[in-house]
Amino acid sequence: MYAERLLIETDPEGKPCHLPKLPPSAKVELIVLVLEETPALPRRQPPPSIAGQGEILEDLIAPAVSEADWDALR
Repeated sequence: MYAERLLIETDPEGKPCHLPKLPPSAKVELIVLVLEETPALPRRQPPPSIAGQGEILEDLIAPAVSEADWDALR
């Protein structure tokens, strides 16, 4: 048994184009991987009534509690 990688294109109807010649009287296993990725969904946007009204009040990187209150360090 050996593996051979083949890239096969399809026509607009999804039918394969230019299939390779296969060995006579042989069993062949076919695994299909679609190479094109699905299109990304559009990025979500806030409603216009609240867009741009947010406010950052504290440091986003600093922990919410001091390290002395962490149980993991004890």
